[in-house]
Amino acid sequence: MKRAKVYLHDRLAGRLVEDEDGFTFTYDDAYLAQPDAAAVSLTLPLAAKPYRDTVLFPFFDGLIPEGWLLDIAERSWKINQRDRMSLLLACCKDCIGAVSVIPDDETEEDKP
Repeated sequence: MKRAKVYLHDRLAGRLVEDEDGFTFTYDDAYLAQPDAAAVSLTLPLAAKPYRDTVLFPFFDGLIPEGWLLDIAERSWKINQRDRMSLLLACCKDCIGAVSVIPDDETEEDKP
């Protein structure tokens, strides 16, 4: 299972998880409670319910580099181009725009 924390303007907005069933994006409850909370994408509007899909959500897939930059990432980290979540975790910690995707090393037991 691969996990990521998703930040919007340096504030934790939610978590993205890949497991055997696909992908799940869930907004953080504390983030949703903020009066100025904004959606990370128009395709993922603010909601308490988790978003689920069998493929990586197009918004997050669009953050992954393309072309020669993708080739460099594949060679440097030895990541298969079809492993979109691993590419997202490796390449999107500091991408252009307001969203950052950071690997989440917490296990379920670590969470409050």
